[in-house]
Amino acid sequence: MAAEAEEPKLLPASGDWQISVSPYTEHFRRSVEHRQVWAVGLERGFADQSLYGLMGFSNSFGQPSAYLYYGWAFPGLLQAAPALYLKVTVGLLYGYVSPHDDKVPLNYNGLSPAIIPALGWQFDKNWSAQVNLLGTAAVMFMVNRKL
Repeated sequence: MAAEAEEPKLLPASGDWQISVSPYTEHFRRSVEHRQVWAVGLERGFADQSLYGLMGFSNSFGQPSAYLYYGWAFPGLLQAAPALYLKVTVGLLYGYVSPHDDKVPLNYNGLSPAIIPALGWQFDKNWSAQVNLLGTAAVMFMVNRKL
């Protein structure tokens, strides 16, 4: 009797930490004001597929920024592709300050709410990659490593 193939452990499970790095962000509309965007984050997952995290990044205008969030992961979106997952986070974004405070909605003194959906692929139990949709502005490509 053949042993069943073990499916990769999707996303950070209960108590697992994950580090994320974004090497590239593509804006939908280019601007001479845009700067290279980088991001580094830390995320912790739970057994019920909820998660929380903190992302530090340089925003599109070169301003130091942060995103503190809570979210949910939805692994195994398609039966034919069990490594495909959806992640949705909600949180507070900080960093879009004058003169770019009008670049994110509902901004008050650099703080604004955010919802970020992501579509990802789990390569194995430790590595994944995802694409984050940043509103109508851009997509961020991210590589994740479970610690």
